[in-house]
Amino acid sequence: MINILEVILVLILLTVLLSLGSTRLMALVRIMVLQGVLVSLIPLFLKSHEILTFGSVVFYLAMVIIKGILIPALLYRAVKHVSIQREIEPFVGYHASIVAGLAVLLAAVFMANSLKLTLPEGRELILVCAVTTMASGFFLMLARKKAITQVIGYLMLENGIYLIGNALTQHHHNLYIVEFGVLLDLLVAVMVMGIILNNINHAFDDVDTTLLGQLKD
Repeated sequence: MINILEVILVLILLTVLLSLGSTRLMALVRIMVLQGVLVSLIPLFLKSHEILTFGSVVFYLAMVIIKGILIPALLYRAVKHVSIQREIEPFVGYHASIVAGLAVLLAAVFMANSLKLTLPEGRELILVCAVTTMASGFFLMLARKKAITQVIGYLMLENGIYLIGNALTQHHHNLYIVEFGVLLDLLVAVMVMGIILNNINHAFDDVDTTLLGQLKD
C-alpha cells in the first residue's frame, strides 16, 4: 500500500533539489508553488491528526491560498516586472549546489538518527525533510546573487520551519495559530521585498544584490 505522506515528503525533497539546480527564475516560482501546496497538505496525512473541524478546514484553505497562490503571484509579478529570466553567475554553481543539497540530506538523516528524539510514529522522515528544506533554503539565500532567488530561499526556509513544527508537535491547534501568524508576516515580508526589488531594479537596471556595495553616502 502506498504511503501518501511519504510520497509527499519525497516530492518536497525533489522540489528542494530542483530549486538548487534551476537557472530559470520562473521555474523557481513554479517549484515554490508546488512545494508550498505539498507542505500545506502534510498535517492532513499525519496519523495523530484530529478529525477535521470547520476551523482546521479554513486554516488549510488559507495555507494553500497564501503559499500556493498569493505569494507565488507576488513573485511572478516581480519576475515579470524586472524582465530577468535567469540567474547567470551565482556565488555557487548549480551542479555544486545540487551536491550540497544531497550532502545536506545525508547530514539530516545522520542527525535524525544520532539525536534519537522521541517522535510520534512516522515523524522521522518529516524531520529529515524539514532539516533539508530549511538548510537548503538558507543555502539558496547565500549562494545566489539575484534578490528574487534569495526571496525564494527565504520562503523555502519558512517551509522547513513549518515542517519541523509538524515533526515535533502532537497538538496541532497551537501550531495552527503560530503558523497562521507566521504566514501573515511572511506575506507582508514578500510584499516589502517586492518593493525593494523594484527599487533595486530602478536604481541599477538589475536585481543583483552585489550591486548594493556600490552605494555611497
